Amino acid sequence: MTKTTCALLATLALSIALPFTVTADEPVTPKLTDKLDRLLREEMRSIQSTMGQIHSAIVMGQHDSVAENAQKIHDSFILQQSLTEQDRKDLMSAVPNGFIKLDKEFHQLAASLAEAGRGKGTKEQHKLFSEMTGNCIQCHSKYVSDRFPGVQSLND
Repeated sequence: MTKTTCALLATLALSIALPFTVTADEPVTPKLTDKLDRLLREEMRSIQSTMGQIHSAIVMGQHDSVAENAQKIHDSFILQQSLTEQDRKDLMSAVPNGFIKLDKEFHQLAASLAEAGRGKGTKEQHKLFSEMTGNCIQCHSKYVSDRFPGVQSLND
């Protein structure tokens, strides 16, 4: 097969496949069931409040508060909540794998931050809190850009 034929076949294959490809940047909110939308919004409001408390605790050296609040965020992980089997299926079909990956990473970072709080390491707490904030920005810019159009990706 010649290079020209290969290039034409590749172009044809892409022109057929691309219209059926869902982009990862497509907002996930419209695809969620009402129950999942409510649960995610509740979790996000709780995380927002708790992140504010953690920030204050870090800058005041209140390590126990950092540990306690970071652990609360870790424990709020929606995939760990008592969702029905149908809820889990609905969630997995509504959100891209990248969303799930970011959510898992965020809650793992929260567990690490809780550990840093218990270890009383301000520098590590600051680093992890910054990573968590970056994770929020990445998720919001990529998966809920319809709700947060002003959030720009850190990767651009």
